Amino acid sequence: MLLAAVLLTGGVVGPVAAGSAAGPTGPSPSASSLSAVSHAASTDAPASSPGVVQNETDRPEDPSTEDTVGYVEGYWYDDELPVDDRDDAAVDDDELDPVVYRSMARVERIRNMTFADEVDVEVVSRAEYRQNSGDRFANVSEDERLEHNVAYEALFMVDRETAATDATESVYGGAVDGYYDPETDEIVIVSENPDTPELNELTLGHELVHALQDQRFDLSQFEGETNDEEVAMNGLIEGDAAWVERAYESRCGVEWDCLSTSTERSGQLDVNWGIYFSVYQPYSDGPDYVSSLRQQGDGWDAVNAAYDDPPTSTSAVIHPGSEREPADVSVPDRSDDAWRQLEVDGEVANDTVGEAGMVAMFAADALDGQQSVIASGELFTGGEGYEYDHSYTNGWAGDELVVYATDEAASADDPTAAAGDAGYVWRTQWQSAADARQFRDGYLELLDHHGAEAVDGHRDTYVIDDGGYAGVYYFEHDGETLTLVRAPSVDDLSAVEAGAAPEGEDTVELGESDKTETVPGFGAPAAAAAIAVLGAGARLAVGRGRIGSRTQSNRTDDSTRD
Repeated sequence: MLLAAVLLTGGVVGPVAAGSAAGPTGPSPSASSLSAVSHAASTDAPASSPGVVQNETDRPEDPSTEDTVGYVEGYWYDDELPVDDRDDAAVDDDELDPVVYRSMARVERIRNMTFADEVDVEVVSRAEYRQNSGDRFANVSEDERLEHNVAYEALFMVDRETAATDATESVYGGAVDGYYDPETDEIVIVSENPDTPELNELTLGHELVHALQDQRFDLSQFEGETNDEEVAMNGLIEGDAAWVERAYESRCGVEWDCLSTSTERSGQLDVNWGIYFSVYQPYSDGPDYVSSLRQQGDGWDAVNAAYDDPPTSTSAVIHPGSEREPADVSVPDRSDDAWRQLEVDGEVANDTVGEAGMVAMFAADALDGQQSVIASGELFTGGEGYEYDHSYTNGWAGDELVVYATDEAASADDPTAAAGDAGYVWRTQWQSAADARQFRDGYLELLDHHGAEAVDGHRDTYVIDDGGYAGVYYFEHDGETLTLVRAPSVDDLSAVEAGAAPEGEDTVELGESDKTETVPGFGAPAAAAAIAVLGAGARLAVGRGRIGSRTQSNRTDDSTRD
């Protein structure tokens, strides 16, 4: 897979209200969602869930960790602890186990399912986390680096002056609040307080859901064949954890005493927003997807059953209940002898971007004060998360992006710079010809923002002369199918894809965009306030050499999952 280097099965601090100058805060559940989660946490008792749900006043005389929901190693979900009375969330070593056991009991109470085993938890400072996590991005081959850069360049997220692996590492290094590692069965909580690390209880709760999922459903089995399928599966996994986290948060300070950290995230985050938006979608849309499952089926039973039949496209998560199965889209090799489809470890460097990835592409510049196809006001609607349902992309049916290279580009010493000498063919399938035109118009607008101009004498061919996205781009629109080809020169277009850039007049034109408005508080000075921190449930894992899939590509190294 081309597109996601790390899988964070973790908590993400949701976007704050526009205009907030303070640091980011956790997602604020709506009134309706608070009511729903409170009711569900008290009444659901799915027959398939291990353990027996107890009423508030009906508790067994001899409870057990194995069989009693809401009770772990001598602690009930509503027990009071000495740490509750403190002004910070610093927890000494001898106090950690009771906090973890009570939090496990609380997760059980909401999720109606018991843990099978204990879970180790460690709290580290962000500096320590950065130091320990850097190696996860180190073991990437030159072919993989070229593949990553071309793929992200196709989405106008990473230009030729930046290594895609560095851009991805910066997102996870600064945006992870915690993660669960299925290989070691350990949770790591990342604290903003470098002197006395604090335990964020909501982050702990989110990560504990991932531990529970792993114990009951075996997270190692959820490995999609494409980036889009991985992110879609993560919509179920992260949606489940985020749903429980919101229910947990709704009870803190009302029914339960919860630990609250004293240190907020400070300073401007140096984040690649395109990559960030592409991996955040499961956290944004996943809870609604889980709510849809619960409403259509039998509460948590329906969610549990979904682990046997997870979603296969991000469209299915963005549009709950739509049952969108991706169309089979292929890109046969039609290049000449000088070009070839790039191979990595014997496999063609290809991937499916999906609806969520396309939205991230069109919104990548929305928070940087630049022109953006999807403007900040359309992306940030003031609710929970971001808006991923847009007219440019919501008719998606399938796609495949394939990287092409010459021998010279594939063997270059600097894969980042060599991305400009490579090319790609991106074939997209849409539900209707009108949907294909919508996407085409959005991509044309994106080209226009980057200074593209029409190439005289060649039909629907455009050139960007300078900058990190310099190259020549060609569109072929045939009904419900839209194919994009990019190469270093006009002559190279037909060398990459036979028949590309034919002589003739344009059938479409670059247009000017007036989408320059921003939501108050957005733009470079306040962009940090909009970030949802990746990591309240992170299954970190640097992937199988491909920048692909959820935030965790390689299931053999789940320490890189978020």
